[in-house]
Amino acid sequence: MRISVFGLGYVGSVSCAALSKLNHNVIGVDVNQHKVDLINQGKSPIIEKDLEKYIELGVKNCLISATTDLHSAVNDTELSIICVGTPGNKNGSLNLEYVYNVCQDIARAIKLKNVYHSIVIRSTVTPGTIKKCIEIIEQHSGKIHTKSFGVASNPEFLREGTAIDDFFNPPYTIFGTNAKDTEIALQALYNGIDAPVYCMKPEESEMIKYTNNNFHAMKITFANEIGNICKELNIDSHKVMEVVCADKKLNLSPYYLKPGFAYGGSCLPKDVRGMNFTAKSLDLKTPLLSSLTESNAYQIQRGLELILNTGKKKIGFLGFAFKSGTDDLRESPIVDLIDHLIGKGCSLKLYDQNVILSRLLGKNKEFLDNHIPHISSLLEDDMKEVFNHAEVIVIGNKSCKIETINKLLKPKHILIDLVRIDDNRKSNGNYEGICW
Repeated sequence: MRISVFGLGYVGSVSCAALSKLNHNVIGVDVNQHKVDLINQGKSPIIEKDLEKYIELGVKNCLISATTDLHSAVNDTELSIICVGTPGNKNGSLNLEYVYNVCQDIARAIKLKNVYHSIVIRSTVTPGTIKKCIEIIEQHSGKIHTKSFGVASNPEFLREGTAIDDFFNPPYTIFGTNAKDTEIALQALYNGIDAPVYCMKPEESEMIKYTNNNFHAMKITFANEIGNICKELNIDSHKVMEVVCADKKLNLSPYYLKPGFAYGGSCLPKDVRGMNFTAKSLDLKTPLLSSLTESNAYQIQRGLELILNTGKKKIGFLGFAFKSGTDDLRESPIVDLIDHLIGKGCSLKLYDQNVILSRLLGKNKEFLDNHIPHISSLLEDDMKEVFNHAEVIVIGNKSCKIETINKLLKPKHILIDLVRIDDNRKSNGNYEGICW
């Protein structure tokens, strides 16, 4: 393919070199004449392992060239990749001026082109940027998106020092676009890269890069806070985290990384408080670990607001043990939610096939008695009675099947889902998901 790459900084230079290695013909574009000259001389404008070798080879094979002439670069290529900087502003927002300016210039360049052109945003941008870019290009080109041009988000996952290897061995390749022809062009662009490909909406693609980076920052902070506690206790922090990371079933897995309701049960709340107490006793600050309980409480408050915002007073719960398939009610966030609603004067009916009052023992029974002392008057043995009573149905765990719920739902019901009982549904009409 014939590709133009805008911005010859870190991402742009690596993209030029790597794409030429895939036998694409690449034109690098930058306003900085010095960067352009370096590329044309087969040299790298930045220090990065193997980058200059790839650029030199690409120039030698006539697969890489560079220019300051944006219009000729667009006219001579079929796909443009935007890799310009998106620096942060003082208030935390991103400065997207460079992205928008390049889109405006590309729009003017494609105005007179008679063939379809794809514009790919490789820069890190906030969700909604692609939509804005489409508006800019349509305004300044007079052309219609998906008909004469297409715009896509294609975030990069390059680490400094290993960028070339990361380009050819990514965890996955992401295309965020509503333009089918551009999606096809991107498939051809990365032909030869052995990695899973995810095609999605532009906003989802834009959000993934931000989520990844924040996740990485959280992991580093978490390891550092654990490390600080270990040091004060004379424990080998690296050995601890080595074994923690060896657990691929729960620790390094998707298991706990699904948005939903608050955590609860006999372990997590207690142990989070215990770790924070230990840190305080050692005169250590653990801002991340200390925030966990507060954030969890906010999720319970968010669920409460979803219910109260309906303006309804008759509420039914399907599942209130902290996890489906158990009768463990200790520190169940659903029980907290029920407790709050009772305090707000709501009329409740509860159903959980695993919770049988006569079988509850010890701390489990004690917790329930302390929070919902009159639960026997609220608990129903038949799910139908909950539906007959309630205007709002709250799904508290996955003990009930979605097929059964759908059969009992009536037009009067508002369904609030805290666990995503149905993966195919998003908040719409009488259905409200807590995080979707």
